[in-house]
Amino acid sequence: MQKAVAITEQPVSVSVPVGYSFTLRCRAQGRTSLQYQWFCLPPRLWQGEPVIVLNPSEQWVEVGQPLQLQCAAIGVPAPSYQWYRNGNLLEQQKRKKLWITHTKVSDSGTYLCCASNSHGEHWTNAVDVHIGTCGSGRFFATDKIALLVGNNCYQHHPNLMAPVRDVFELSRLLEHLGFQVVSLLDLNKAEMATAVSRFLQLLGKGVYAIFYYAGHGYEHLGRNYMVPVDAPQPYAPENCISVQRILQKMQQQQTALNIILLDTCRKWYEPLPPSSPGLDVPRAGGRSEDAEAYELQDGEFSSGIFMKYLKKHILQEKKVTHMLEDVLEDIGRDPLVAGKQVMEIKHTLKEARSLTDPICPSRAATEHWGYSQKLPSKTMTFPCGVRVELHFLRLFSNLMFVCAKPQLPLAHITDPQLLLRQLTPEITKESM
Repeated sequence: MQKAVAITEQPVSVSVPVGYSFTLRCRAQGRTSLQYQWFCLPPRLWQGEPVIVLNPSEQWVEVGQPLQLQCAAIGVPAPSYQWYRNGNLLEQQKRKKLWITHTKVSDSGTYLCCASNSHGEHWTNAVDVHIGTCGSGRFFATDKIALLVGNNCYQHHPNLMAPVRDVFELSRLLEHLGFQVVSLLDLNKAEMATAVSRFLQLLGKGVYAIFYYAGHGYEHLGRNYMVPVDAPQPYAPENCISVQRILQKMQQQQTALNIILLDTCRKWYEPLPPSSPGLDVPRAGGRSEDAEAYELQDGEFSSGIFMKYLKKHILQEKKVTHMLEDVLEDIGRDPLVAGKQVMEIKHTLKEARSLTDPICPSRAATEHWGYSQKLPSKTMTFPCGVRVELHFLRLFSNLMFVCAKPQLPLAHITDPQLLLRQLTPEITKESM
């Protein structure tokens, strides 16, 4: 009887200098169409010990649905398999394929498989399995983290008006979507670097991350820079914050979705370099070709043009790139922008991820990012007998408003006036 597959041409050993290319060839015959898979074994002499050729992949599964993980190894003799969850041996899982017919929440964890024979053992990569009730959608985040920076009051450049309102409005919208948000105003270079560093530390596998900047910016040699409030004239890279550097570090965190929104007009025009392969980064921003940076608002106290249309679409349940394309179309139709600013989107997002995707934590809760403490209120009694209620309101993460309300005045006091000059050390300590 003819074999199902017969090798008709074997590869031949070759020796080439380092850096040179080579070609290996094999051919086979079979009853049906064939598929080929090459394997590269370790350079030392192989003794038959297991070599992993297929690692399991991360899985998200609804409660009650089946779970399948698969691994494969080659070895002589043929390896045996043993699966582990969170370091604990699974007695009934001793095959290449791990199969659980009806999953439970307790089946969540980190899985890996050991392939062994008489010559040794090798382990697959560890993968996370998430079992939850995150709805029937295919995608979800393990967490949602956002950093918003708006620079308005510059020491050496024209002041802006829109960033303060834009940051405030975007922070409220992102909180509605489940993001932990830190919103900061008027940062110098050191403060911007510290905020970005803290933001990057909290990113991790499966996280949806958003970085938003509104303020002055410029482009130099294909790189985009954000301008801190203390940057001197003229613009120079050493006095500013590189967007590409933030992008690169976000990429290293294994996040599920990275979004950088640059709501800024860049002073010099050069095409943006393409995003790194596999990195899901929509980037949006305004620019004016061969023109000075300027600010466009639809009214003196309104949002900037970009935010005007972003807040119209951001809560919609659709792929994030499609949402941004809707924003782009609306901006293109706005008469205030036509011929003056052009929004651009750069992305490599292939999956249909949306900002409305649910959150299913895969590990212990991360350190809180955002408002971690409730602000106090305080009633003060002055020597004259007047009582004043003090209330504290945090509209931004680094800016606190103090409201003072006098209680009913005493009979012997007429025309009372309240002037809030400076917080006392006692109140300042309590409000931290």
